[in-house]
Amino acid sequence: MLELCKEILAKVSFDRYLFQKELKKAIKWIKNPSELNQLKAWCIREFGERYPTIIERTFSTAMA
Repeated sequence: MLELCKEILAKVSFDRYLFQKELKKAIKWIKNPSELNQLKAWCIREFGERYPTIIERTFSTAMA
């Protein structure tokens, strides 16, 4: 599931709205806390410069 989420996020990363929408879905799909942390680290590494606010806000809301 983690790899599928990464593929989807990479494909929609051209659009801010789609990226946020798919990131929210990915967080809901992934139940394993370890995989969720891996997804967060990957998002920061891959898209941290482009979408830092979206990543931080989405993960902080979901992981709270």
